[in-house]
Amino acid sequence: MDYDLIIIGSGPGGYVAAIRAAQLKMKVAVVERAEIGGICLNWGCIPTKSLLKSAQVFDYLTHASDYGIEISGEVKPDFKAIISRSRSVAEGMSKGVQFLFKKNNIVHLKGFGRLSGNGIVEVEDTDGKKESYSAKNIILATGARSKELSNLKQDGKKIIGYREAMTLDKQPGSMVVVGSGAIGSEFANFYQSLGTNVTLVEFLPRIVPNEDEEVSKQLERSFKKIKMKVMTDSSVETVDTSKEKCLVTVKTPKGIEIIETDIVLSAVGISTNLEGIGLEQAGVKIENGKVTVDDYYRTSVPGIYAIGDIVHGPALAHVASAEGIICVEKIAGVEVEPLDYSNIPGCTYTTPEIASCGLTEAAAKEAGYDIKVGKFPFSASGKASAGGSKEGFIKLIFDSAYGELLGAHMIGANVTELIAEIVVARKLETTAHELIKSVHPHPTMSEAIMEAAAAAYGEVIHL
Repeated sequence: MDYDLIIIGSGPGGYVAAIRAAQLKMKVAVVERAEIGGICLNWGCIPTKSLLKSAQVFDYLTHASDYGIEISGEVKPDFKAIISRSRSVAEGMSKGVQFLFKKNNIVHLKGFGRLSGNGIVEVEDTDGKKESYSAKNIILATGARSKELSNLKQDGKKIIGYREAMTLDKQPGSMVVVGSGAIGSEFANFYQSLGTNVTLVEFLPRIVPNEDEEVSKQLERSFKKIKMKVMTDSSVETVDTSKEKCLVTVKTPKGIEIIETDIVLSAVGISTNLEGIGLEQAGVKIENGKVTVDDYYRTSVPGIYAIGDIVHGPALAHVASAEGIICVEKIAGVEVEPLDYSNIPGCTYTTPEIASCGLTEAAAKEAGYDIKVGKFPFSASGKASAGGSKEGFIKLIFDSAYGELLGAHMIGANVTELIAEIVVARKLETTAHELIKSVHPHPTMSEAIMEAAAAAYGEVIHL
């Protein structure tokens, strides 16, 4: 065999799995036709956070007087410079992963990889030249792409996906964002913050529909505060791109509304990259557009594994990384336990940020739990007041019988950093009493976790 392990795809699942496998003394190759690091590092998680940081800095400058600072002259965004910085950040991170490949003696096979039977991976380069490589084990980590609806076909100019949204030549005066999940909400927030007139359209009754209902309501209030138009229970029926501006027909509870806009951003989800990688020929089982795997990511074919967006579970970078590590450790004979999908944190990097883990209040009730709910608003937090970020709250849900922490839902400044405390607490089966009695530093945003736990049991101090 040429390699102990070949991984097809170098995203946060693939490259992390490769590095861990190399640490476990495997001879590893990674097939990647585009940039090392995959979509997340190059066109998703990292560059979008760069864009959002620029928007946040712009917001600080335009509200400098709130902090006792006067700025003379007009403050305005340099859109091209913001985009350029974002691309530079992504390129730097990609180079970092390339360095880790060299450090760990991981071979990059550049091209499109597909299964070719009996532990063989065929790699086709951009010129059409094909080479075959053998491996004892193969991991599929091909990720996903922007989903296209039949009535919302992306042309890359007027109807765009997330990749184009990160590299536009100029800032649009107006934009309709279709879909209010993490991707849609983050881009809507970014463009509105820079001065684009954004309309956010969501098919379901509330934005960020996977979050706790109170979190959804708070984000909608925050969006409307910055003059964003939010349309829920609404669907885009057609988009006419024949004229200079797009004419978007939106079906709302009150009837049809026509919106004139420069750009339509489709953020309606993702589609898995399963086409053309030889799954059918290899006999790898697929169900509902996902590769079927067991708890250790073994497919229906011995020696072939799959991780990340193409298997069950949330399509999140940190999930793919965790799956990759478990997968290669199992291959190497390390004693591992399956991933607990009930304790996965989710983050949305809007302003204010959103972070959550575990059951929502509604889901906990539906599951039959008798619950205690504690909520602490950041308006009562000294650190939030000092920082000028009083929007939002922390909400904790406990099982009344044992004090088990069933779920946590946060919206506010830096809550994407705070959620890790909850993940560790739930992993360690920490109870409400232990959270309340764990001394948190003052003044910090993290105090709100302790206060929310105390609120659930009638012991809150600062409310």
